[in-house]
Amino acid sequence: MANFPARVHVILARESDSAIILRRGPSKSVCTIGWDRKHDTFELGQWLKGRIYERRCDLSPDGRHFIYFAMNGNWWGKAKGSWTAISRSPYLKAIGLWANGSAWYGGGLFMSNSKYWLNVFEYGHVVLSKPAELEEHTEHPFHESYGGESPGVYYIRLQRDGWELIEHAKNDANDHYHIFRKPLALGWYIVKTTHAENNVTEGQGSYYDTHRLLNPKLKVELDFPTWDWVDWDQNRERLVWVEKGILYASRLMRDGPDFVTELKDFNQMIFKAIKAPYEVVAEAQG
Repeated sequence: MANFPARVHVILARESDSAIILRRGPSKSVCTIGWDRKHDTFELGQWLKGRIYERRCDLSPDGRHFIYFAMNGNWWGKAKGSWTAISRSPYLKAIGLWANGSAWYGGGLFMSNSKYWLNVFEYGHVVLSKPAELEEHTEHPFHESYGGESPGVYYIRLQRDGWELIEHAKNDANDHYHIFRKPLALGWYIVKTTHAENNVTEGQGSYYDTHRLLNPKLKVELDFPTWDWVDWDQNRERLVWVEKGILYASRLMRDGPDFVTELKDFNQMIFKAIKAPYEVVAEAQG
C-alpha cells in the first residue's frame, strides 16, 4: 500500500494571530492543531476517528471558536453518524451540536466573533445543543450558492477572505474547476484552482487545490503543483503553505519566495485520546 503524506488544511483567523490546522492521515483519523502565528508554536487539540470535511469548516475572526462538519458512520448514534459542531479552538469537544445523518450540507461560517451561520438548507440538522455564548445567523451570507457539498461553504469562505473568483469551467467528464486569485505584496498574486472531480485519485480525493504565483507586471508565473494549501499571513507579511505534510513560511521578494523556513512537519503524528480542558472542568463540576 502506498504511503501518502499527511493531508493538511489550514484556516487563518481574520482578526488575530491564531489559526487552526486539520491534519488527516491515515484516511480515517484526523486531528486539530492550534497555530500561534506570532510565535510559530503549535498546540495539539484533539483526534477524531472519522472524517472532518475541512472545506466545510471555519474559524471565528478572533480564533476562539471552530465550526466543523464530521462523519464517523455511526448512523445509530446520537449524532446520526455525521454532525455539525462548534467547539473552542483548537479542540473538537462540542459546545454546540447538530445531528445530520448524511453527507449533504453541514458545517458553516462565522459572521463575527459572536454569530455563526449553519450550512443546512433543506437538509435540516437535528439540534442537540446550542452554544450559549454564540448566536445563530439564519440568512445565507452570500448571493452566490455552490451546492450541498464542500464548495457550498469553502468557496464562500475564500471570497470572504479576499480571494476573487475569476473563472469557472468544467470538462467533458463534468469535472468542475474554479479559479480564485488573491493579491499579495510587490505585485504578486496567488492563483488557486479548486478541483471538484468525479474520478477520485488515490491519496488525493475528489476535492483538491493546485496553486501558482503570478506577477503580471513582471510577466512571471511560478507553478507549485505540490502545494496543498497556501495563503498570505498578513500580520507577519509572509507567504505560508503546506507541501507533502509540512508547513512552510517565506518572505516574498521581487523574484518570488525566498528565505524559506520549515515551521512544522505533521507527517509522524499518531492517534492519541485527549480531553479538552473545558471537558475536564465540566466533568469535575459535575
